[in-house]
Amino acid sequence: MAAASSSDYDGCGAESNEANSKWLDAHYDPMANIHTFSACLALADLHGDGEYKLVVGDLGPGGQQPRLKVLKGPLVMTESPLPALPAAAATFLMEQHEPQTPALALASGPCVYVYKNLRPYFKFSLPQLPPNPLEQDLWNQAKEMSLPSVPVFLEVSGQFDVEFRLAAACRNGNIYILRRDSKHPKYCIELSAQPVGLIRVHKVLVVGSTQDSLHGFTHKGKKLWTVQMPAAILTMNLLEQHSRGLQAVMAGLANGEVRIYRDKALLNVIHTPDAVTSLCFGRYGREDNTLIMTTRGGGLIIKILKRTAVFVEGGGEVGPPPAQAMKLNVPRKTRLYVDQTLREREAGTAMHRAFQTDLYLLRLRAARAYLQALESSLSPVSATAREPLKLHAVVQGLGPTFKLTLHLQNTSTARPVLGLLVCCLYNEALYSLPRAFFKVPLLVPGLNYPLETFVESLSNKGISDIIKVLVLREGQSAPLLSAHINMPGSEGLAAA
Repeated sequence: MAAASSSDYDGCGAESNEANSKWLDAHYDPMANIHTFSACLALADLHGDGEYKLVVGDLGPGGQQPRLKVLKGPLVMTESPLPALPAAAATFLMEQHEPQTPALALASGPCVYVYKNLRPYFKFSLPQLPPNPLEQDLWNQAKEMSLPSVPVFLEVSGQFDVEFRLAAACRNGNIYILRRDSKHPKYCIELSAQPVGLIRVHKVLVVGSTQDSLHGFTHKGKKLWTVQMPAAILTMNLLEQHSRGLQAVMAGLANGEVRIYRDKALLNVIHTPDAVTSLCFGRYGREDNTLIMTTRGGGLIIKILKRTAVFVEGGGEVGPPPAQAMKLNVPRKTRLYVDQTLREREAGTAMHRAFQTDLYLLRLRAARAYLQALESSLSPVSATAREPLKLHAVVQGLGPTFKLTLHLQNTSTARPVLGLLVCCLYNEALYSLPRAFFKVPLLVPGLNYPLETFVESLSNKGISDIIKVLVLREGQSAPLLSAHINMPGSEGLAAA
């Protein structure tokens, strides 16, 4: 395949030029008419000649006319119709003798079709046909595992005969993690949005969500990091460069970017002419590191990673935001500022001791005032569990006659309160109350009882004072709770 230099963004904040680009443009065909997603792409040496082909489960335009396509380089080598829309494609080895030619498994509708040498070889209809007897034990164990919801993404690690973990992202927005000996999920990861992709990178589960973000979790469900994306995530896949031992996550975004992350570090950004809907990285043709992308409009993009390209962790958009590097317009240091700095430097220890002394005194005074309020029942909320009461007052009117409404509430859950009295203490030279002392009816838990009385202002100078309201129990001198009401000035007398 002919290759020209690619234009990409390598995390340094600007477009890379032709010399330092990490990718080569091998092929771009906007009219390739390939409509698929990442699960329906697979790379394999189908003929055992060392030439890797691209297998595509094509949905067809508008989900019509699904087809199985095999590409060699930029050209379609074979094409065959499918009875239903494809769901996933994978290659596997059926035989151990040389040459090892992989077979192709394609899930389409309710069936799994197996192709050997690109010819139909076997068809599994689910669930009509019984499973293979050699796999009966596996299916029996898998059948015992149950999930609370329908899984949409699966990630498996380990070996079936030894130990394995299965992570399933389900339609209820949760990710369930099962182990070999567990019939039910051992851990559950609750997401705040629906998952759009699930990739395992070493021991980290990377999840893309509909909130335009990537999340990293451990296999026990502990969140490690979160990275916000500039646009919606359309597809995700794994980038594995065996020569350098690199594993990273590729995310295709709706704004036409393909971002490559190792953990939360941005390694590379590729700009495409259209939004990418499927990604596949691996050996294609005779090139080890080839990136294949299909676009929303049905286009095909093939890029080759340069052999000299090195992804540098920390070279992308990580760390503080760019706005933090902007210089602030800080005023010049005045003589007063310099003198204060010198004084604080010389007397720093004494100033700290004085501050701590004042802080301790403030805490002591606050504690004494709180204790005095509890002992004298100055709080509008009862502090004892035997008498759970709450009181607040409302004053209405312009004067000289005011309406005073006391709202008394029993905050107990089940026990009513009976035998309470309300007493108002005031300056008789300034105010007159026709009801300064009255009984309280039975207080049912949870209800608010308004107790009304009128206050007559006797001063013609607009002087106001405090009226103390005490709630007492019959036979006890100490109040249960109290309220101090700051009466407003009489505007009626002032106007007269």
